[in-house]
Amino acid sequence: MWDKKMSEFYRNYLQETVAPFWLKFGLDKKDGGFITCLDRKGEVFSEDKSVWFQGRGTWTFSKLYNDVEKRLEYLEAAKSGYEFLKKCYDTDGRMFFTVTKDGKPIQKRRYYFSETFAAIAYAEYYKASGDKEALELSRKTFDLIENLYRIPSLTTPKYNTETIKLKALAVPMILLSTAQVLRSHDEERAQKYDDFVSEMVSEILTGGYLKEDKKALFEFASVDDKPVQGPKGRLVNPGHAIEAAWFIAIEAIRKKDDNMLNNALEILNWSLDIGWDNKREGLLSFVDVEGKPLEQLEWDMKLWWPHTEAIYAAALAWKVTGDETYKEWLEKIHKYSFSKFCDTEYGEWFGYLHRDGSVSNTLKGNIFKGPYHLPRALILVSDLLNQKNLDEYFPL
Repeated sequence: MWDKKMSEFYRNYLQETVAPFWLKFGLDKKDGGFITCLDRKGEVFSEDKSVWFQGRGTWTFSKLYNDVEKRLEYLEAAKSGYEFLKKCYDTDGRMFFTVTKDGKPIQKRRYYFSETFAAIAYAEYYKASGDKEALELSRKTFDLIENLYRIPSLTTPKYNTETIKLKALAVPMILLSTAQVLRSHDEERAQKYDDFVSEMVSEILTGGYLKEDKKALFEFASVDDKPVQGPKGRLVNPGHAIEAAWFIAIEAIRKKDDNMLNNALEILNWSLDIGWDNKREGLLSFVDVEGKPLEQLEWDMKLWWPHTEAIYAAALAWKVTGDETYKEWLEKIHKYSFSKFCDTEYGEWFGYLHRDGSVSNTLKGNIFKGPYHLPRALILVSDLLNQKNLDEYFPL
């Protein structure tokens, strides 16, 4: 009964509060796509558009249509995002990071996360619409991403590679999820994506990020297996680590790989223990495993997205193991999140809290916050809590 009650709560909150907020305020009915720079009430404070969220928003509304309810408004929102997303390319085939309201380029960054979110958007929209162009775009975009990943010299490095040989967890983590989504919607290329998924899982688990002696999945690792010196070598991003844990866990369930599942659960356990603020509750944004000062001045803030990831990860761990400890985590994270982030007056969630849980900024969206982490978690956890048998469970 608890499972069913909570599943209904998440589903209702998704369809009655979160999705309507973005449909009413974020969907650009004139130029297409999504505006995410919204204040507390949903009013626009900047018309600049995040290309990440043209992809993420398209994926979200396609996923809502595919897996929650076949509402025409979801499909129309997904189509609007899809059509706008195609405007966001530079002449070299890469995508921009931000564009104007009508799609003119503003900024382009070295990393290829705009492309990863576009790829999952195209794949999910293909499932929703049957549009073969979307399928081809997902393939073309993934091939571009893979090429950029395998040939680092094609992008400008963030650090001087002769001096600092770093790699970031965010890359294999996001590539893992990207390939998982594309594999689900492209039967012809499923083996290609499956091989890439296995490669990314291996990179996360054996590429130097995971340190069992430190009981942590670190944000950075060295490309030459040498220790990473200074603050970057001690840095854990609990949100990223928890997100990576559940990506790996669903892969372990799919492949019935107990060792992989144990790795995922271990990462989750460590990340919750490291990240949870025992003094004031909530997940810290960054942690130094040795308790030394951090470079990130926002280290002690509580952000919305690690909490959405932790809600789903704890629910998944509880369902797959039956361990009541994970249910206790789920209840604790849920209680904190819905009492601190949730805006009961105007809907959706605040994104940024001070360490004591007070609201730092009342915005509901910006270039980095929009219709993705929260609705994704609500979609996945509401479905998960209804699952009686996880043998065939695969949410992406």
